[in-house]
Amino acid sequence: MFIVHVSIKVKEEHIATFKEATIENAERSLNETGIARFDVIQQQDDLTEFLLVEVYYTPEDQLKHRETEHFKKWRATITDLIAEPYQFVKYDNVFPDELGWGVRA
Repeated sequence: MFIVHVSIKVKEEHIATFKEATIENAERSLNETGIARFDVIQQQDDLTEFLLVEVYYTPEDQLKHRETEHFKKWRATITDLIAEPYQFVKYDNVFPDELGWGVRA
């Protein structure tokens, strides 16, 4: 499993628009065969802070995701909504094993 955490700070006046665009991207992403999870979470004590938790089967699946029309649309839409460039960190899975993510051996 290949996991990416994307940290995004949104301009306060654009929170609702950002959420709408990001949820649309997440819903469409879940239809991709290479994605196990795509979570959108919002920080409780600072509503301008979001974290996307993207779980791919392989690093190549993440690259394929970045070429989809819905990702390109999302990235273009959020350009003026965010307060600063988003940051991402890539992780390797430790636990649960792949079966815990619903991957069939």
